[in-house]
Amino acid sequence: MKRTKLFIGLFFWITLLAIGQNKSFTLDEIWGGSFNTEGLQSLHSMNNGTEYSVLERNKIDGSTSVEVYDYASGKKVRTILNSQAIAGLSGFQDYSFNSDESLILLLTDSEKIYRHSKRGIYYLYDVASKKILKISDKKIQEPTLSPDGHKIAYVLDNNIYVINLQTGQEIQLTDDGKKNEVINGITDWVYEEEFAYVRAFDWNTDSNKLAFVRFDETEVPEFSMDVYGSNLYQQQTVFKYPKAGEKNSTVSLHLADLESMSVDKINLGDYKDFYIPRLSWTAKPNILSVQVLNRHQNNLDLVFVDAATKKSTVVLNEKDAAYIDITDDLTFLKDNSFIWTSEKDGYNHIYHYDASGKLINQITKGNWDVTSYYGYNDKTKKIYYQSVEEGSINRDIYAIALTGKDKLRLSKKEGSNTADFSADFTYYINYFSNTTTPSLITLNKSQNGEVVREIKNNKNLLDKLIQYDLRPKEFSTIEINGEQLNAWMIKPKNFDSSKKYPLLMYQYSGPGSQSVKNSWYTANDYWYMMLAQQGYIVACVDGRGTGFKGAKFKKVTQNDLGNLEVQDQIAAAKYFGNLPYVDANRIGIWGWSYGGFMSSNCLFKGGDTFKMAIAVAPVTSWRFYDTIYTERYLTTPQENASGYDKNSPINYVNGLKGNYLLVHGTADDNVHVQNTMRLIEALVQANKQFDWAIYPDKNHGIYGGNTRLHLYTKMTNFIKSNL
Repeated sequence: MKRTKLFIGLFFWITLLAIGQNKSFTLDEIWGGSFNTEGLQSLHSMNNGTEYSVLERNKIDGSTSVEVYDYASGKKVRTILNSQAIAGLSGFQDYSFNSDESLILLLTDSEKIYRHSKRGIYYLYDVASKKILKISDKKIQEPTLSPDGHKIAYVLDNNIYVINLQTGQEIQLTDDGKKNEVINGITDWVYEEEFAYVRAFDWNTDSNKLAFVRFDETEVPEFSMDVYGSNLYQQQTVFKYPKAGEKNSTVSLHLADLESMSVDKINLGDYKDFYIPRLSWTAKPNILSVQVLNRHQNNLDLVFVDAATKKSTVVLNEKDAAYIDITDDLTFLKDNSFIWTSEKDGYNHIYHYDASGKLINQITKGNWDVTSYYGYNDKTKKIYYQSVEEGSINRDIYAIALTGKDKLRLSKKEGSNTADFSADFTYYINYFSNTTTPSLITLNKSQNGEVVREIKNNKNLLDKLIQYDLRPKEFSTIEINGEQLNAWMIKPKNFDSSKKYPLLMYQYSGPGSQSVKNSWYTANDYWYMMLAQQGYIVACVDGRGTGFKGAKFKKVTQNDLGNLEVQDQIAAAKYFGNLPYVDANRIGIWGWSYGGFMSSNCLFKGGDTFKMAIAVAPVTSWRFYDTIYTERYLTTPQENASGYDKNSPINYVNGLKGNYLLVHGTADDNVHVQNTMRLIEALVQANKQFDWAIYPDKNHGIYGGNTRLHLYTKMTNFIKSNL
């Protein structure tokens, strides 16, 4: 087992372990937020690049304000608005500026819809005049100001509206929107969940045209779930959910010209059964970019639409034997050349193309992945990005010239570094952590990464943790099935290598995911430390199919989800079981969502290896999951029936020998409780005894009130009773 060296924070740990007390972690503390790190509110970098704004709430009267701070000093410069000074507005939950920061859009009465979507009451505040305008008396979605600040577009009841702020005129651009039938300008459930975007409309730079996507859901099958609530009768929620192999929404692209008052349907080409995962106007006001993806998601066209002629031209094509991930890294320069990220050389890298789609150069190169693209500074001709160049469990910030030369590592500490750049790229806020350092937030110069000032260091949390018997993660790489896999282990209190300890493994294992990373602890990590304090070893291994080690490693599970991943976890358990200090007869595994699918399969297929498993909100058959995610990795059930069935836990219940806990929320709109119900029926008919828990009206996250505390108490008791 090859050890990974962690230099940062070593002195801290030696000191902590030397003087630390023996206080144990408790579930009440963990889920009560006792060990939460202190962070920053979401901030907006002002156009001048030297200031940023944040939303602040007065804890006494509940009022909210938009405050402006100086980057370099951290001192408050001014207050842009305070809800106390606005009649009829007690507070607001979010805000956004228009392009010149003369107008502010304020959100109140926010109502969550699905994972990313919401609706609410919105107001428009004029900074100069201090006047405020209520956009609509009804709750609307995704209000977006035009670049010139003279118009605002939004969606109400699945139709798009535009208000001319100079004349007060409101225009309804579409009139065919209807729940569970037609959506204009807002994505449907599966697009929102799997392509991670909600607003499917965009203004051009001249503010006179609006492009939008129309979703016809008429033929998409409906899914319903009961919400029990507290009334005498439960309510039923019905929405369109396309399961693998079923009909998707029919999508079409439309272009509204607000000068000629016309709305035209755009012919993108000879596409059938396709997705439009992104659309955005280029730097040229008459050229719209649209990404068109086939249903198998292995062929992507970047299409330019000429708004004057309505002609569509494919300027870039990407093909992959497995699938293509959608990103938001497309950036247009002033000459309409563009920056793009791709895995076409085997790793995710940054490319520069001219306005016709001809490759100018590959900007980043190497056997490592670019993990985030932060932006392009037109003044200095530099690109800023995050990558795993210093090891796949770490993240670092880099600057590089558009030519691909003069690369500079800006971050200095080994661990996880993420960046938030100022509008003009003069500064960036660096968020750093590793397994010995909680979130350390600093202001840095973009020129060389030099720290200007420390913003937050979470020293109070470190001081608090001195009282506790911390159980640090030990990173390693282990050779499993011919691959070097990243792993971590947390050892018990007073660890004695001559003794035998029970082992609990955690994993997620989904395509492109990562559970072994050099960052500060989550609530789950404190739970693992609590278990270690009680005599358990806890370990985690990222097997084949996980991310940030190149496309080949990530995509090796294509068309066969749950096969190689399960093989790796069983092999890892056997590897750990051969260690002198692990009791091979007391190994358990747990996971959530994809991890629940995995832990179920590991127990059913590896009954001689695992004594117990916990599965929370698991997929039990990929036939029950949505089109976009599932078909990306398995194609359709009609094409790949064996890929769906041969690794379904439902088909392996006869292999259950150990102890099994199955958990689900009834209001899970993502992984439907149907998955658990069908598995339960299979277990019952196989006469297999197991434990299970159902959480009423809880979604995929299973939280709210004491829910997490109850769930983790149940899981802890199950582990202690069965491992």
